[in-house]
Amino acid sequence: MLIHIFVSGRVQGVGYRAWAQRTAQSLNVSGWVRNRINGQVEILAEGDDKNIDSFLTLCRKGPFFSSVRDISPVADSKAVVMPIQPGIFSIEATV
Repeated sequence: MLIHIFVSGRVQGVGYRAWAQRTAQSLNVSGWVRNRINGQVEILAEGDDKNIDSFLTLCRKGPFFSSVRDISPVADSKAVVMPIQPGIFSIEATV
């Protein structure tokens, strides 16, 4: 399963990206996470359905100091220009 989401709320400056990376790796989920200049965090993740469902559930909560307001899926993930490297979940530069 492939998911592409935008996470909004207090999700920058609270360790959300590093937390998402650790969480994804623990669930054997590949992909990447990055901050957006509009204050959101963007995530593209791929893995088994069960692992992705678990990852999404955890992303709705986030790390201790975060406050997730919303998780919005992207309708067309073909618009994503940065590919996923199998077996890797990376933190990418802000866009």
